[in-house]
Amino acid sequence: QVQLAESGGGLVQPGGSLNLSCVASVSAFWRYPVAWYRQAPGKERELVAREVLGKTDYADFVKGRFIISRDNAKNSMYLQMTNLEPDDTAVYYCAALRTGSNYWGRGTQVTVSS
Repeated sequence: QVQLAESGGGLVQPGGSLNLSCVASVSAFWRYPVAWYRQAPGKERELVAREVLGKTDYADFVKGRFIISRDNAKNSMYLQMTNLEPDDTAVYYCAALRTGSNYWGRGTQVTVSS
């Protein structure tokens, strides 16, 4: 059974930083494009950043502030978040992307508040 597990969420003040991690128990992890999504209360889940064949792209609202990366040797992916804003408050999910249905983690809460 494929599992993804996020960690690193928490409470941070505006302007602060957090680093999220995700470990995947899936064989050939390197084959999968990966992504981070988030879902704020009352809103739909939205794409934050993804990496496909070594190329990264970001939602406009995080460009210049977040960085997605991965370490295939560790079956892991990461999201470095800087200059956090209250609007970044959400549950953050990692995903291994595939045709049909993605593999999802259960999410980690990020709260940006003073």
